[in-house]
Amino acid sequence: MLDYVPNPRAGTLYLVRFAAPEFTSLCPVTGQPDFAHLVIDYAPGETIVESKSLKLFLGSFRNHCGFHEDVTVGIGQRLCDEMKPRWLRIGGYWYPRGGIPIDVFWQSGAAPAGLWVPDQGVQGYRGRG
Repeated sequence: MLDYVPNPRAGTLYLVRFAAPEFTSLCPVTGQPDFAHLVIDYAPGETIVESKSLKLFLGSFRNHCGFHEDVTVGIGQRLCDEMKPRWLRIGGYWYPRGGIPIDVFWQSGAAPAGLWVPDQGVQGYRGRG
């Protein structure tokens, strides 16, 4: 269950970033855990997501079977559908499965003019070398 509260700076264009560097879900084929570093950026509208509810929501994926694409895009779309931000993007930087790292990105549309959107700062997977 995600909780939302009124935006204390409604009408102001600003960016909120949540990072979940130890996100886990389950592979729908093998049932083994998958690990990712998620970065969620959004420009609030009338509401903001309450951070503890987001933490618990993301933690619930430890028992959820889903492909990287479904999990990443699904989280972004749910937040967007329920919170109705001015703009939202999510980056899912997944650690290798079967030797192939998979990075998944989704955004609700173009960022509003004038919004400062810094790089998500997560390096691509380099393995040992």
